[in-house]
Amino acid sequence: MLWGVIVETEAYSQSEAGCHGFKKRTPRNATLFGDPGRLYVYLTYGTYHCINIVTDKRDWASGVLLRAIAIPNENERIASGPGLLANRFGLNLTHDNSLISIENGLWLSKGSVSNDMKRIIQTTRIGISKAKNLPWRWYLQDSRSVSKRALGDRSPSLSKAWTPSFEKNS
Repeated sequence: MLWGVIVETEAYSQSEAGCHGFKKRTPRNATLFGDPGRLYVYLTYGTYHCINIVTDKRDWASGVLLRAIAIPNENERIASGPGLLANRFGLNLTHDNSLISIENGLWLSKGSVSNDMKRIIQTTRIGISKAKNLPWRWYLQDSRSVSKRALGDRSPSLSKAWTPSFEKNS
């Protein structure tokens, strides 16, 4: 079983121009308007899959993009970006609209993590051209698996970096 810790996310809402559902519902973005707790998967640049978790409420486009996951006992950069994350977990367009559930093999759980890795950085989103100044991106400062750091935030040294070596909750 492949698992990891989400260490970087970005939020999107129909109320702002960076969201795929900002203008209207289309066949491509229909999942984003659906029930919360489903995966919204789309292809970017014709090559990379991006994985979002639909949030908020039905008929209102909102979601959280999974930007990076730290995976225990693997290269710290293997899932450090939306495309790398989708690739490592084998997620693609066939997973669009999948319910996040244990039965589907895709779920989230609250892990038990140490207090020394709880420093969360909030900053602006990256990789978009509209509404890019909204501070709707968060990442775990002590993780070396983050895709891109805020200006002035240096990656922690190997000796000070946090790695997901704790027991996960199933």
